[in-house]
Amino acid sequence: MMNEAAALANMIPYDTIGLYEQPKPRFIFKMPRVVPDQKSKFESDELFRRLSRESEIRYTGYRERSIEERQVRFMNGCREGHTETSFVASGTNLQLVFNANQNPYLHDKECDFDKEHGKVHIKSYFIMNGVCVRFRGWLDLERLDGVGCLEYDERRAMHEDVILRDQIDRYNQRLREFEDTKRAYRDNRQDEMEAN
Repeated sequence: MMNEAAALANMIPYDTIGLYEQPKPRFIFKMPRVVPDQKSKFESDELFRRLSRESEIRYTGYRERSIEERQVRFMNGCREGHTETSFVASGTNLQLVFNANQNPYLHDKECDFDKEHGKVHIKSYFIMNGVCVRFRGWLDLERLDGVGCLEYDERRAMHEDVILRDQIDRYNQRLREFEDTKRAYRDNRQDEMEAN
């Protein structure tokens, strides 16, 4: 009994008020959208090397439907601004989203039915495995296959790189603030314990 009382006397008291007075640190670090050196990853990664060569692609939507229904659904999807394609050689499937706006004043259409009779030319911009890329290709409107490739998107990569650097700076600043708060709290608790 005596040992228990001595042990309790030597324990640091549980200070609930001190715990709740401290601001609770919130570290919500969003996963970065891109890697730090996108261009070198695009050039060195085996998947990107394979997909950067023009190769056979196919429309993969509604495979269980008849060819006529698939053709209609493919054209409707393109007009709405989306389609599903696959690189045949690697089996890589992509859900492409693009601007289907058929504005005649745009020089660089992302979905162009007029460029070649019987084909639709598609461009789509997205981030894949932390790298900004552009899909460029065409599909035959009857066979629902064609040729496509991925290209490194320099302009969007620079924009995303600025966002990444800003995100890392904000995270580092919050980490420094947390360390300073933790250090001040620890020093304050040590001063209190020395005063007792």
